[in-house]
Amino acid sequence: MVQVKERRRLGWRKWVVAAALVAVIWAGRGWWLRGIGDFLVESDEPQRADIVVVLAGDGYGHRLMKGVELVRQGYAPLVLVDGPRGAYGYNEGELAVGWAVKQGVPREILAPLPMRARSTVREVQALNVELERRGVRKALVVTSNFHTRRARRVFNRFGLQSIQYTMIAARDEDFDPADWWQSRDAKKTVLMEYAKLINWWLE
Repeated sequence: MVQVKERRRLGWRKWVVAAALVAVIWAGRGWWLRGIGDFLVESDEPQRADIVVVLAGDGYGHRLMKGVELVRQGYAPLVLVDGPRGAYGYNEGELAVGWAVKQGVPREILAPLPMRARSTVREVQALNVELERRGVRKALVVTSNFHTRRARRVFNRFGLQSIQYTMIAARDEDFDPADWWQSRDAKKTVLMEYAKLINWWLE
């Protein structure tokens, strides 16, 4: 009988400890959820370079306008805007350049780079040819904030060893590391990016 009571007491204590642990985790969710978002962002301070490279994948223009901002600040003379063929046969890079010109960006600081790439790895491999052709030694690479960690790894592995790449984060329409869990679209972005990171680590 004593042993039964002791087991019940131990079982009750385990439930109390588990409940307390859940309460602590829940109370500190803002801290660890922020950490999950912050982990994806790995951005450098801009420095003088030969060119700004804007990666494809942002239909809102935040990446492109960040690249334009870097040129206006004197970090590089040209923005190379890459992109695959997309909706109805139009090329994303050319569409982006046309959109930027309508926003008042000088056409001469923009250069579209059509490509067939549908992944960051293929994108970097296509960029290698163009950057080597242009004799680039330093490049500022602009992509969305959540994409910077993975993009850096891809450039480190597949980019040209002769080029110094500086990763620059542009804001994203949906994802903010400070409160991404408040938005359905941001939650989808985080889940997808972590899935791609895990796949990258397993390769």
